[in-house]
Amino acid sequence: MEQATLRSFIENSDIRIKKLDEEEIVFDLIGAEPPLANALRRILIAEIPTMAIEKVEMWQNTSVIPDENLAHRLGLIPIAVDPRLFEYKTSATKPYDGTNSLRFKLHVVCTKKNPGAKV
Repeated sequence: MEQATLRSFIENSDIRIKKLDEEEIVFDLIGAEPPLANALRRILIAEIPTMAIEKVEMWQNTSVIPDENLAHRLGLIPIAVDPRLFEYKTSATKPYDGTNSLRFKLHVVCTKKNPGAKV
């Protein structure tokens, strides 16, 4: 049964490459079941080297989002930088510097007026 399923998949599915260059590939996966397409998506994501925010320091968070939730959401943002250009920071005593980290400053002010307040 396993052999027939694999043969059926090979005969009834197709990958059509729409765009291919050094930075990006765009393709259509035709005839694949959603679990297989999701598994392929997860494999591709896992194999692409990326960097993300790991350490967050906050001052005066006056938003409705708690510090921990905001830090977690920031950590989900992929950063467009080649991680091979950096060293992995293995020691807590080694300082953060240009070889093992990037530094961002996020300063946001809500400018939306309170709809019930008088101007």
